[in-house]
Amino acid sequence: MESTPSEISSSKMFGGYNKRYKHFSPTLGCSMTFYIYFPPSPSPSHKFPVLYWLSGLSCTDENFIAKSGAQRAASTEGIVLIAPDTSPRGLNVEGEADSWDFGVGAGFYLNATQEKWKNWRMYDYVVKELPKLLSENFPQLETSKASIFGHSMGGHGALTIYLKNLDKYKSVSAFSPVANPINCPWGQKAFTNYLGPSKADWEEYDATSLVSKVRDVSATILIDQGDGDKFLHDQLLPNKFEEACRSANVPVLLRLQPGYDHSYFFIATFIDDHIHHHARALKL
Repeated sequence: MESTPSEISSSKMFGGYNKRYKHFSPTLGCSMTFYIYFPPSPSPSHKFPVLYWLSGLSCTDENFIAKSGAQRAASTEGIVLIAPDTSPRGLNVEGEADSWDFGVGAGFYLNATQEKWKNWRMYDYVVKELPKLLSENFPQLETSKASIFGHSMGGHGALTIYLKNLDKYKSVSAFSPVANPINCPWGQKAFTNYLGPSKADWEEYDATSLVSKVRDVSATILIDQGDGDKFLHDQLLPNKFEEACRSANVPVLLRLQPGYDHSYFFIATFIDDHIHHHARALKL
């Protein structure tokens, strides 16, 4: 199986290029796709910092690239955007596609411990395999300068990955994150199936639980949340995360945006703020 990424599409945008790649992932045991947005380069030897985007339930690597409009600010700031897929695909595990909020398109950015779902190791894929693959195959990327952000399930992924790897990422932000998954239906369903019944294991992938255990978070965590989001009060629970940050003296800016919902229309409205937030951290 060829693990070197091969380019499968390329489209010019804001002076740079959206390029899609396919490779075999040893971590996940299947072929995976991901997108890179390369901004225009000032010189052949220039190296770009990278910003990882983690998408939400039922998304692929394509949603963010097609709908967010993030490339305009990324082009201006000189930041590479990396958009991986949200789960393994094509493994034909029984029940993997029975519901939109579990299995295919719903990897929850964790390492599953239950045998049936052993290929669901999106945490290792995002944190370990993908950065190594990028550094080995794209010399124009400065993968040691990285930040991370995401939406919904991907916001959960970005927050937890950041809090568990403060040495690897300069900053984090999220749109409408699943901020306290151990206390919401999406999280409880996913964690029960992927991780088993142990609540202690669940807490390792819950941003609200993790934030009380970390030290020395210096960069402000930026969260945008629409107050018209139908998932706000039963699934997302950003206030729980904000309270935990305050208790742990972790800097957080939770912005409740009046009237906005859970969609990419909301993301596109505020994406520039997030790109600039990460640009400041990546250029320090």
